[in-house]
Amino acid sequence: MSSGQQIDGGGVEPTTEVSEDELFDVLANQRRRFAVHLLKREEDDSIAIGDMAEQIAAWENEIDTAEITGNERKRVYTALQQSHLPKMDDAGVVEFNKDRGVIEPTPALTDMDVYMDVVEGREIPWSDYYLGLSGAAVALAVAVWVGAWPFTLLPEFAWTVAIVVAFAFSALTHKYYTAEMKVGEPEEPPELA
Repeated sequence: MSSGQQIDGGGVEPTTEVSEDELFDVLANQRRRFAVHLLKREEDDSIAIGDMAEQIAAWENEIDTAEITGNERKRVYTALQQSHLPKMDDAGVVEFNKDRGVIEPTPALTDMDVYMDVVEGREIPWSDYYLGLSGAAVALAVAVWVGAWPFTLLPEFAWTVAIVVAFAFSALTHKYYTAEMKVGEPEEPPELA
């Protein structure tokens, strides 16, 4: 349920925080993730349910919005109206006015940064990558410290620089990658990229 705070004068002011459980529940469904992505990238404060259904149907079918059929759009529209948007409204991430057919992001959605850590095929998660890089750095430092050949060919400072450069390059790559995976940033949702 949407949480709120009692304010002076008796009204209820919506809170900007959504619990982790509510957030995971909202993000558990692809259509809701697409809706969050669309709302976070919209420049206007609101979007019509018809426009949202059209874009989500296009993403789901991996086609341009001009190519979707009436049945594809209607299927998404109905599911959004009857299930997904009321659930998101209850969680407090959107304001869904069913009568007007308009969805508005709440401060909770606006303030929420969501990253999709999509690992496909033969990719490894970043946590495993950094763990491996740290292990390699430790092995290199030990080899330099004990004077193992060929690590004596370069001064210790050069190996230190090599380790720092490896971590800096990795951090920059990771920063770029996560920016591309941020919901609402790229043109398409991260899971379609």
